[in-house]
Parts: sequence; C-alpha cells; structure tokens
Amino acid sequence: MSEVAQGKQPVVTPVRVVIALCLLAPFAAMLWVGSYARVEPTLAGIPFFYWYQMLWVVVSTALTMVAYKLFHREQRARAAARKAGGER
Repeated sequence: MSEVAQGKQPVVTPVRVVIALCLLAPFAAMLWVGSYARVEPTLAGIPFFYWYQMLWVVVSTALTMVAYKLFHREQRARAAARKAGGER
C-alpha cells in the first residue's frame, strides 16, 4: 500500500526541498570560486573577492533562518496531523 493510503506522511515534501535548497545554496556559491575570483567591482575600496564572501555570510544566515522556520512549521503541521489522525 502507498504511504497516503496508510495515513503516513511522505518524507520528501516540497517544503523539505526548499529547506535543502536554502541550506545548499551557500555551499554552491562559495565552492564556485571562478565566479567571484576577481578584483572588480570594488565596494568602498574592498575588492569583489572579499566583499562577495562577506555578503554570503549575511545571506547564509538569512537562508538558514528561513530553513529553520520552515522546518519547525512543517514539524508542527505533521504533529497536528498525527494527533488529528489518532483521535479518529
């Protein structure tokens, strides 16, 4: 029987895919060094190579926070669904 027929929730959901993308984006951006290994454009005299990496510190923090909030919202929804399914 399928998971839906048994009342189980799927492990891979669209929300979890978004969470994974939020967590993997900073790694992909930082591992692709060729995309930012240059001096121009400078920002307040700071070469692009450095300020791009510092920008990703802030972006990574925001993406991790989004992933955290999405995960906890999904966990609450799953717990509520389990509770509602168990009361029937």
